[in-house]
Amino acid sequence: MNKLFPNVDEAVADIPDGSSIAFGGFFTCGSPIFLTEALARQGAKNLTIVSQTIGVGNWEINLLINNHQVKHAICNYPFARSVSKMSPFEKQLKAGEVSCEVYPMGTFIEKLRAGGAGLGAFYTPTGVGTVVAKGKETRLINGKEYLLEYAYRPDYAFIHAWKADTLGNVIFNKTAQNYNPEMAKSARIAIVEAENVLEPGQMDPNAIHLPGIYVKRVVKVDRPKIKIGIDG
Repeated sequence: MNKLFPNVDEAVADIPDGSSIAFGGFFTCGSPIFLTEALARQGAKNLTIVSQTIGVGNWEINLLINNHQVKHAICNYPFARSVSKMSPFEKQLKAGEVSCEVYPMGTFIEKLRAGGAGLGAFYTPTGVGTVVAKGKETRLINGKEYLLEYAYRPDYAFIHAWKADTLGNVIFNKTAQNYNPEMAKSARIAIVEAENVLEPGQMDPNAIHLPGIYVKRVVKVDRPKIKIGIDG
């Protein structure tokens, strides 16, 4: 089954208002810049976005924020590190225009990994005795207290890859792998932008990081030009 789309705009054209979307990447590393730009042009509203950072080091997310396309964010790192520089998302959050959930990195990615594995929830010791535990079920396991965290399954995942074939098999480049595989597996529809698109059989099966069974759409993009820094 050929999953190749002609361009990023067509790959995101049918995303409706109210969708939840996971954006791969860790700051600028492995971020789906071209798909995110296309979504900003497409204009879907009331989105829930799942991203390691919100416009801090992945500037393209700010396109969605500035367009007022986002209503809720699930993340690790929502604000710039400098108190003298307020990000667009922080401004909207303080104005009550958006809402936000912040999770430790391990809990964040485990919510997605568990969703992709078909699990409903999991117990973790991270956050016990802190504000993170407020309102959450706890359980004592082998003498240690754990929090119940629920798995998460977004409607879509935007993924950046080094290589993909037309069947959706994916290879990431070094640390650009980061959150991408788990996000793709957890989503109902994973869309991959790839710097190189190959025909089936042109990639070593032992080198594949993400099997095509998890990917619904593939689109060819150029190698992104990255602006180094985490403050904007």
